[in-house]
Amino acid sequence: MVHTLSKEWGRRGFWVRSAAKAGMSHFLPLNLLEGQVVENPKSELWTLKNIGPVAPLNGIRNNIYKNTMTLFLSEVLLRMLKDGTNEDGLYEWCVGSILTLDALESDFSNFHIRFLLELAGALGFRPTLQDVAPFAGEHIGHLQPFLQCSFEESMLLPLSGDTRNALCDVLLQYLSYHTDTPIQVKSLPVLHELFR
Repeated sequence: MVHTLSKEWGRRGFWVRSAAKAGMSHFLPLNLLEGQVVENPKSELWTLKNIGPVAPLNGIRNNIYKNTMTLFLSEVLLRMLKDGTNEDGLYEWCVGSILTLDALESDFSNFHIRFLLELAGALGFRPTLQDVAPFAGEHIGHLQPFLQCSFEESMLLPLSGDTRNALCDVLLQYLSYHTDTPIQVKSLPVLHELFR
């Protein structure tokens, strides 16, 4: 079973038959794939076949930090987006974010924080300082610049690993509240350890 986000069907799971071990590399977190959808008139469980990568994402796959980040971000999307979720522009935003992370050669340690903020906007509720304040507590001062500066500037904000981890927790609470979805991300401790 592969969980996907597509322009046509939004968030949807597909059955995939892949006997070849080489084919398993297609299913790394946040990979950009294309394939043929085979609908089953007797079931809602459809099949994907003739799957291949749209972009190699070498900038992500050759970097342990980016790989860990994509593991975390893909799990956030999996936990947040219910089957059938198909917000206008969400797919395009996700693709753009993945390609941006792939292209960044340095200064990407804050990427996951910016991703979570922009994800809220892609889902239709753009966070403001007042919105986030009840969740941020003592970290509001660190979060404020992310809400006010450009993407490029936010990548350069100097933060300790502990502060990044705290902001990540704050934003997951914020997203959980606004989507009425408990987001319990199992890969978060790994991300915390890596960006300590």
